[in-house]
Amino acid sequence: MAAPVWDPTQYLRFADERTRPLHELLARVPALPHPGAEVVIDIGCGPGNSTAALRERWPHARLTGVDSSAPMLATARTEGEPTAAYLLADARDYDPAPVRPDLIVSNATLQWVDGHLALLPRWADALEPGGVLAFQVPGNFDAPSHTLLADLRRSARWRDALGTGAVRAGVHPPERYLDALAAAGCRPDVWETTYSTLLAGPEPVLEWVKGSALRPVLTRLTDPADRAAFLAEYGRLLREAYPAGPYGTVFPFRRIFAVGVKQGGVKQAGAK
Repeated sequence: MAAPVWDPTQYLRFADERTRPLHELLARVPALPHPGAEVVIDIGCGPGNSTAALRERWPHARLTGVDSSAPMLATARTEGEPTAAYLLADARDYDPAPVRPDLIVSNATLQWVDGHLALLPRWADALEPGGVLAFQVPGNFDAPSHTLLADLRRSARWRDALGTGAVRAGVHPPERYLDALAAAGCRPDVWETTYSTLLAGPEPVLEWVKGSALRPVLTRLTDPADRAAFLAEYGRLLREAYPAGPYGTVFPFRRIFAVGVKQGGVKQAGAK
């Protein structure tokens, strides 16, 4: 599948719901090595909603957002967190070592990066002693929103246009992230949460995945008629899998969280 073309407006339709896991991730980040002068890197910053959350938590930090999508960065610079610096780069290639960050955060990005476990020791090595690597990823790839998409993409109607390969790199069980962080010299804190998110509107789950899991398919379907036909068929399947209730549509939303504190730093006052 082609690399997804991102739509900041579509992604931000559910900005509060998408940013909530980040706030819960940041709540578990302990005191950083240089209070009041932190160096913070947001890898996969998207439209800047995550960068804005980092600025709120660390108002005086030297903050940099990194993303591979120029449209996302354009939104981040104007509507996300205008006081941050931004860099167009792929997470696979970006090297944070020269700036020796106190904190590296990656919010809902690593599922798009094949072989991302190999990045964790490199990122951890770049940290200041006592620095923190924190990330969260979706853990709902076995949910109907994803399995129905995969089955439809491989169906006779769509397999020639969309291929049969994977549409995402995927994620690992929580224990794999715990092992990877420990092996990288970090004290790990790993957990998972499933949110029961109540979505409103006639096609709420379809609108949700248009901003995330559906992006590779929409990127590949350049013919408007094909795109409309695919969305109609996929939307019908989603309505059956996620029926609307009297107060909206319940969308289970599982996330995996990981925080690793690099060993060797001096514990700061107030650190957990």
